Amino acid sequence: MDISAAQSRAARGLLDWSHAQLGGRSNLSESTIRDFEKGRRTPGANNLAAIRHALEAAGVEFANGSEPGVKLKAAKPAVGDEAAIGDDPESRGDPYIGAAK
Repeated sequence: MDISAAQSRAARGLLDWSHAQLGGRSNLSESTIRDFEKGRRTPGANNLAAIRHALEAAGVEFANGSEPGVKLKAAKPAVGDEAAIGDDPESRGDPYIGAAK
């Protein structure tokens, strides 16, 4: 699946990457990225795939079809992450649950 120049720009924006950073991560020149995003040229299929792969590896999801766009994947909570555990004391392993205090 191809990505558009607008999707590439938006994905870079979400990641706060420069043209040079995306170029480096996709093994393409900065000018290739810049020219693609400005509509000056369309990279070949392999280069588009490299751009897409670099952005997806950094956590970007592409939506195509009737409403093309980009978003960041939801981060999986780390083991022991308080936000992921919630407010349930049993889920935190509270040693005083059910014990006389």
